Amino acid sequence: MATAVFRNSQMSEAEWEARQQLAACYRVFDMLGWSEMIYNHITVKLDEEGAFLINPFGLHFSEVTASSLVKIDIDGNKLDDSPYPVNRAGFVQHALFHRHLPDAHCIMHTHTTAGMAVSSVEGGLQPSNFYACNFAGQIAYHDFEGVTVRDEEGDRLLAHLGNKRVMLLKNHGILVMGKTLPEAFIKHWSLQRACEIQVATMSMGRPLLVDEAVVAVHQRDLHMAQVPGGAGAADFAAMVRKVDKIDTSWRN
Repeated sequence: MATAVFRNSQMSEAEWEARQQLAACYRVFDMLGWSEMIYNHITVKLDEEGAFLINPFGLHFSEVTASSLVKIDIDGNKLDDSPYPVNRAGFVQHALFHRHLPDAHCIMHTHTTAGMAVSSVEGGLQPSNFYACNFAGQIAYHDFEGVTVRDEEGDRLLAHLGNKRVMLLKNHGILVMGKTLPEAFIKHWSLQRACEIQVATMSMGRPLLVDEAVVAVHQRDLHMAQVPGGAGAADFAAMVRKVDKIDTSWRN
C-alpha cells in the first residue's frame, strides 16, 4: 500500500483539491470494476502551464492517494519528489491531448471488458440502447497501432479525434475527455454502460437500432434529465460517498 503523505506547505490549495478529486476518482473507478492491474490512467491538468497529475506507475487504483499522485510537465518531467515512475504509455497519450486541447482538463483511458469488446467489432458502438443514443455521431475512432509509446502517433490521434471529445481506440478501449473531472466521469460511465448493454444485446441476436430522428430528439432533451450543478457533479459526488463508506485513505 502507498504510504500516506499529507499536503506540504509548498502546495497550493487548488492543487491539493485537484489531487483529492483525482484520487477519489481512481477509487471510484476501482469500486466500479474499471481497474486494470497497475495500468490505465486518469489525468487532470493543473492551472500551472503544462502541469498535470497522473497515477504513480506501480500502484493499483485502489492504492492511489492524493499525495501519491505524480505531478509532471507536458514533456514528462517530474515536478515533485515522488518516488514513483510514470508509465510512458499513459504519458504520451495524455500529454498530447493536454498540450493541444485547452478544454481537455480531465482525460480518462480504460481497458474495460465491454469497452474493449465494442472497440473491437466492425461498426463500434451502435445506437441500440438509451446510453448509446447519447453518443451517436459524437464518437471518434482511431486504428490500433500498438502500445501508445511513440510520439509520432500523436498527429493521427489528434486528426482522428477532430472536434469530438470521446474516442474508441479500436481493439484497445475507451478514451474520454471533459472540461471538468465530473463531466469526464459521467461520459465514461455512460459510454461504459452503453458498451455493456450492447455486448449483452448482441449475445441475444440482432439489435434494434434507433432511428436517427429519435436519436436527435433524445440528444436534444438530455439536458432536462440532469441534476443542477454541472455535468456529472451530482453523480460523481454520490460515488465518492460510496467510496468513503469503504475507505477514506484516498484523502491523504
